[in-house]
Order: sequence, then structure tokens, then C-alpha cells
Amino acid sequence: MLDRARAVLSDKQTQVIAFSSTAIALYGYDQGMMSLINTNYSYLETMGISEDSPIVGVIVSVYYLGCAAGAVLFSWLADKYGRKKAIFLCLVTASLGNFLMFVSGLGFMKGALATMLVGRVIMGLGVGGIDSVIPTYSSELSKDEARGKAMAQEFQSNIFGLLMAFGINLGVTVALGKWSQWAWRTPIIVMQAYPIVLMAFTEMLPESPRWFIYNGRNEEAQIALNDIWGTEGDAKFEDLLDSHEKEKGDAVSYWDMVTPGHAQFHPTMITIMGQINQALTGYGAVSVYGPQIFELLGYPTHASEYLTLGNYTSYFFLMTVAWLLIDALGRRKLLIQGSILLALSFLLLTVFGGLATNSSRLHIPVLASAIPGTITLFIATGAFGIGWLAPVWLIPTEIYPTSARANGTAISVIVWGFANFAITFLTPVLFNNLSYFIFLVFAFTNLVAGLTTWIYLPESGGRSFEENQEFFKEAAEAGTWRVAKVCKGEYTKLMYPNPRDGGDTLIDAERVPLLTRIEEQVPSVDV
Repeated sequence: MLDRARAVLSDKQTQVIAFSSTAIALYGYDQGMMSLINTNYSYLETMGISEDSPIVGVIVSVYYLGCAAGAVLFSWLADKYGRKKAIFLCLVTASLGNFLMFVSGLGFMKGALATMLVGRVIMGLGVGGIDSVIPTYSSELSKDEARGKAMAQEFQSNIFGLLMAFGINLGVTVALGKWSQWAWRTPIIVMQAYPIVLMAFTEMLPESPRWFIYNGRNEEAQIALNDIWGTEGDAKFEDLLDSHEKEKGDAVSYWDMVTPGHAQFHPTMITIMGQINQALTGYGAVSVYGPQIFELLGYPTHASEYLTLGNYTSYFFLMTVAWLLIDALGRRKLLIQGSILLALSFLLLTVFGGLATNSSRLHIPVLASAIPGTITLFIATGAFGIGWLAPVWLIPTEIYPTSARANGTAISVIVWGFANFAITFLTPVLFNNLSYFIFLVFAFTNLVAGLTTWIYLPESGGRSFEENQEFFKEAAEAGTWRVAKVCKGEYTKLMYPNPRDGGDTLIDAERVPLLTRIEEQVPSVDV
């Protein structure tokens, strides 16, 4: 068993997933970090703002603008100089931004807010680059039938980062109090562990063989493939050369990708739709303003903070279900079913929030609505994590040719950045003006997200990059973007290796028992 463990740890794909997961956790850490910093009295005094000031939302949301700019910058660097070098520079940038946040107002008050804002933007640049380059890099080194599992495992680490940040935040707040500057500076500086450790391990990673071939470095691609895949490397080298020959000379600019009629316009609209729909689920607001939501359900401040920690813990463990199901059910089903569950959950939260707010007038105990409201919020968290967290990041890495993949994932991060900027900026305003009716808004937007996904999103799971690109060619010939109208609806289905012939052919996943599909996602362990 020890020998097996050593073999797993020395496996290049395992190393890539472990590294990518830790890098994605950096993004999650920031989300959990700011939720309690926003209510720290020393922090608010240092920044010269009040708790209900709109500047609180600006400090949180300006980070997402940095993410959008970082996606463009580092995706360009990833195409020009390689995935590994771009990832290293992302980490350096994130580390610098984090340091500026930590020293904001440390020994000086004048310019503290400006330093914090600059730090947030610079850290956003680095994290936006990570969110753009890491999914591309990881996807290019994963098997076609396991890309979803790899991405979901990485985003489970994203939730670990969120949970870790909030846990540290809560711990130092309880220990030091809300008037201590170290109760908000400590969670910030702890974040430095992520980029520093990752920078130390970057050199050990393999470069993407697809990037080598795309840049005419075939010998290095062959070495990388043999290092990653062993005896399968030679066959994969021939496949990549064949794919590159078909794509040769197809340089794609950002302008091309948003130009109607261009071959990459359709996949770009799918990418944009995915990120807008993820924002419409409303869960960005829940992750950043979790304690405030529990207070809205009727809990006191401290109880709300502990319940938020419990919600994030549940979130982390439920993400295991995501990586078990994403390649077994497919991207479409998870997204659509996630939207339905979220819409129902937010509808119920509207009712429970209304009952909690009006409990004294209605003469009912607050807990009579707060407890079922809490259970519903936990369910909504699971529905988002399983259905909506990983797929919208995975799909852009699966539907573009190599010449456009980095740009496509960058556009995904750009839209994510602007959408989350809007959500995190508007959420405090909506809370103040709509109170519990904000949940009713999210119930409606989830229905919109689910419906547009059902109509327009092709199933990209279980197919090669080249097969997914074939869908867009067929859609252009059919003159429609409705998935059910293209190739007789073939792309509404997840294709799966046929167990009757050892996986030599692909069949509709519905013809393979779900338990069989799930079992194949669980690695066997020799005892």
C-alpha cells in the first residue's frame, strides 16, 4: 500500500491536480476572508468608513475588476510564454496584492483606503490569472472522460480555501475581538502561504504538451507526453499533431471571438452565458454576505457567524458529490437540476425570511422560521456547489481549439469578474431595500439560468475537444443554436464508454446504470 501511495504521489497528473487544486483554493480563500473583515470595527475605522457605507461593497467588488484584467493579461502570457511561466507570475502578483492589503493603515492612517483598494486590484489581477490559466492547463493534461472530475476536485479545494479563511477569521475575531486590528490583518497575511508554497513547486510541473506543439516544439511535447502518460505518450503525440495540423494558421483574437459569424462566436456566447447564469444563481452574494443572511433569518450576530462556518463546512463535503457526478451525469444535467433546486430553495427562503422578519407581529417564535430557513440555505449551498460551481469553469476549456482556449477561459473570467462585481456591489443595496424579498429575485433569476442552459448549452462531457468543436460546425450548418435542433439532439446527451465492449465505443450514458457510472469515478485502492 505504501508503494501504491508513492506511485500516486509521483504521478504527474496527480501532481497537476494537487497543484491546481491548491491554486484554486487561493480564490476561495479571498471569498471567505472578506466576509468578517467587513464587520471588524478596527478595519472600518482604519479605512475611514462606516459598516453601512457603500465603500464596503466597493472594496470587496473592485477585486473582481482586477480579476477581469488579470484574465486577459495572463492568458496572453500563457499563450506566448507557456502555462507554467504564466502561473508563476500570477502567484507573484497575488502575493504582492495580498501584502499591500496587509500593510494598509499599518502605522499610517492617511492613504489606508487607497492602499487597500490598490492591493485588492493587484491581488485580483493575480487570482484572475489563476482562474483563467489553471483550468486551461489542468484540462489540457486530463483524460477526456475525467476532465470534469479533475475540475470538480479543484473547486472542492476552492471551498476548502473559503472554509479555511472564514474559520481563521472567526477564530481570531472571537479571541481578539472586533476592535483588534490583528483580528482582520491575521487572516489576510495567512493567505501568503498559498502563493509562496505554490511558487516553490511550480518548476516541478510538466508544461502543457498542447502548448509545446502549438509553438512548434514537438520534441519537448513528446518528452512531456511520455512523462505524463508513459507508454500512451506516443499515441497521444500523434493525436495532438493531427489536431494541430487541422488548427494550424487559425489564430484567433478577442475581437474575432465576439464577432458574429466567426467560428468562435458561438462558443464564446456559450461561455458568457454560463458565467452570467452562475452570477444569476445569487450564490456569490451568499458566499460573501453569509452572516448577514443568517441575521435576516432571525439569528443574533455570533450565532450567524457560527452558522455560516457550518454552512461552508457542509459546502466543502458536499463538493465530493460534485466530482462523483459531473462525469457520470454530465454538465447539462447538473446545471439544470441545480437551478431548479436553487429556485425552490430561494422561494422557500422568501417565505421563511418574511416569517422571521414579521415574527413579533404574527406572534410566532423566530426559531419556527429560522430553523427551516437554515436547512433550506444549507440545501441551496449544496445545490450550487454540486450543480453550478465547477461546470461553468470547465466548459470553456472543452469547447475551444488550442488557438482560442486561453482566450476563451480568459473571457470566462472577465465575465465572471464583471458579473460578481455587480452582484457583490449591489447585494448590500438590495438587502437594505428589499430585505427578504431579495430571495424572491434570486428564485426568478435561477429559473432564467436553468431555462437558457436547457435551450442553448451542449453537453461537452465524455467527448474530446475536437468532438465538441464539431457541434458548433453542425449548429452553423443547421442555422440554429438550440441544442435539441442540432444533430438530432445528440449533444443534449452525455456520451459514455460502453461497458459491453470494454469502452471501445461510446453510448448514451442513460443506457449505463448510474451506480456503474459513479463507481467508475471512485479510485480503487489495493490493500
